[in-house]
Amino acid sequence: MHPDPAEPAPLPAFAGRVIDLVDTIPSGRVLSYGDVAELLEYGGPRQVGQVMSRYGSATSWWRVVRADGRLPQGHEAEARARHLAEGTPLTSRGVDMRRARWDGVGGS
Repeated sequence: MHPDPAEPAPLPAFAGRVIDLVDTIPSGRVLSYGDVAELLEYGGPRQVGQVMSRYGSATSWWRVVRADGRLPQGHEAEARARHLAEGTPLTSRGVDMRRARWDGVGGS
């Protein structure tokens, strides 16, 4: 039996876990790539970044940033606009991580 070309391929297990976690980040809050890996207790920032670059377009990708708050490379303008719309605390170079970082617990 051949796979149906209209059916999307299933996500690899780690990618699915990353996307599921990113989907839970509340509006106006962020996690760093390393935060995502730490909460999943697996992988590291680079692996999370690879997942986001390959599969993140269907999720709230702008809510995952570098540890220093810089926005996703190549998508800075769109990410900044989305953060402004959500009321995410920002600095001149990106997200104010001290104020916007989500602890991974609850809805905010």
